[in-house]
Amino acid sequence: MRYRTLGRTGIEVSTHCLGTMMFQDGFNGDHEECARIVHAALDQGVNFVDTADMYGRGETEEIVGKALRGRRDDVVLATKVHFPMAEGPNRGGNSRRWILKAVEDSLTRLGTDWIDLYQVHFPDHTTDIEETLSVLTDLVRAGKIRAFGCSNFQPDEIVEAHHVSERRALGRFRTAQPPYSILARGVETALLPVAERYGMGVLVWSPLAFGFLTGKHRKGRTADLDTGRAAFRPGNFDPAVAANAAKYEAVEQLAELADDLGCTLPQLAVAFTVAHPGVTSAILGPRTMEQLEGLLKGASVVLDDAALDRIDAIVPPGVNLYDPAAYLQPRSLKEPSLRRRPLGERSAG
Repeated sequence: MRYRTLGRTGIEVSTHCLGTMMFQDGFNGDHEECARIVHAALDQGVNFVDTADMYGRGETEEIVGKALRGRRDDVVLATKVHFPMAEGPNRGGNSRRWILKAVEDSLTRLGTDWIDLYQVHFPDHTTDIEETLSVLTDLVRAGKIRAFGCSNFQPDEIVEAHHVSERRALGRFRTAQPPYSILARGVETALLPVAERYGMGVLVWSPLAFGFLTGKHRKGRTADLDTGRAAFRPGNFDPAVAANAAKYEAVEQLAELADDLGCTLPQLAVAFTVAHPGVTSAILGPRTMEQLEGLLKGASVVLDDAALDRIDAIVPPGVNLYDPAAYLQPRSLKEPSLRRRPLGERSAG
């Protein structure tokens, strides 16, 4: 397993990061089996584990905490904050009030005294970014966290946060966590260049394109929309949806390339993401031991320029064949009132 420095933090992490979202009831609720998956990843050289408080409403953090007992010092542990953890006001978001409570709850569930990387899971437009950066800076000084980053932020939001950090002498986001795969290359246009400009580490999620690059979903096959990721978002996989045609066509060409290279389609997909100079680590999200082992076997896959050129011909740089996080669109795209002047002010004269 190769290791890379996480931005400019000085922390070395494996190029494969173990994502744990599947470790919860409804996916894999067997705590002992999940612990075995964690141990197998660590035994293969993975030292980077990513989770979030909202996964399973805390269940996933508890699983991870139990699995890391006796091995905590060997692991770079990352978790996230933002989403509501209970009903009612002030039980989510990016305010000082909530983050101070949420970090203590995460530390308790994880059974640790510190978190290596604490990430803001999602922007909160009701909270001033200075408020968020201020409390995160205080948590670093208090020793509760070692570094902090952002997840699912837009490039302009990252730039704004860095400007606020500089103006207010606050700590800054050291990492970003965007979606990135062969089928969703939109982050190559701005987000990855911005992260490189600021020396940020980048851990990418969904390198298998929300399950589309597992090899399970192929053109001409009857689509199984009742299991796995397809059951969660069937619209992403239903061949009757016209927007999916380009994805199915690309998968066929990518599968042919994987055969030519002597690797599996999932191994090709992960290798593609970590070949980008702006990417530090790719998050693997296995549900089973078999899935983990198959992905880790691809750690040695090297994509030469010819292979990357073929991928570029199938899915051009910067192109999304689907929107991996449509719910993350800027508010101006989701709220018409932000794009429209009052009726009486719309004419030029």
